[in-house]
Amino acid sequence: MIKILSDSTCDLSPELIQKYDIGIIPLYVRLGDAEYLDGVNISPEQIYKWSDEHGETPKTAAAGIEDISKYLDPSGTDEYVIFTISSSMSASFNNVRLAAEDLGMSDRVHVIDSANLSTGIGLLVVYAAELAKEGKTAKEIACEIEKTKDKVRASFVIDTLVYLHRGGRCSGLAAFFGTALKIHPRIAVSDGAMHPEKKYRGSSRRYVLDYVRDMEADLKNARPERVFITHSGCDREVVESVRKYLASLGVFKEILETRAGSVVSSHCGPGTLGVLFISR
Repeated sequence: MIKILSDSTCDLSPELIQKYDIGIIPLYVRLGDAEYLDGVNISPEQIYKWSDEHGETPKTAAAGIEDISKYLDPSGTDEYVIFTISSSMSASFNNVRLAAEDLGMSDRVHVIDSANLSTGIGLLVVYAAELAKEGKTAKEIACEIEKTKDKVRASFVIDTLVYLHRGGRCSGLAAFFGTALKIHPRIAVSDGAMHPEKKYRGSSRRYVLDYVRDMEADLKNARPERVFITHSGCDREVVESVRKYLASLGVFKEILETRAGSVVSSHCGPGTLGVLFISR
């Protein structure tokens, strides 16, 4: 049997996790001296409250080798395809690889460095689960995913620069002027890292739709299976306006909405929204 797993930064909803029978390995979130598990016993709202009260971003950490080993069965015959957040952002990839080595399971564990985050990973995880249901071998799935990784288009538009500043990803001056001038940067993931691409201004409804409309050509060239709207807590009206726009393109069979988990939310802050898909 082939088992598909991912670390918790894939930001898939409980419904999708259940539908595709995906195992989730939670990362750690540390609020001062207190330690929590992403998606298990901490919520983004709790993180925002703590961060605002303390003026700092929570620390996050990959699951340890012992944690990961609990998801692997060295005495069985199952094969595993395991996804992690970009190796340039976390030790998650290396820890999964080391756990497989320690258990003598490297031949049965295929570790995928997604070179991405959030549902940029989730797109690949769901695709792998579909391939497994089609009867593909773990090696075939891993090879197909490696060929697909570069086609994932993951980007987000940020509502506030405060959280990026607290996490050391934005200078204090940039955060001040960004807030004062209502500047909202678009952040895209490429080559396993986050890069600023463009800045938007105005109300959330305006700048979010401007961000999505700017991707129209790429969206029309996307694989039709699905597109994700992933956000860290946005106004319902804004999310629905994005959904309506995506539906109007007539491209996607599924328009899926997910909430960003605690790890991703702790760095981007509330009001962040991304549209993520796989290009043809």
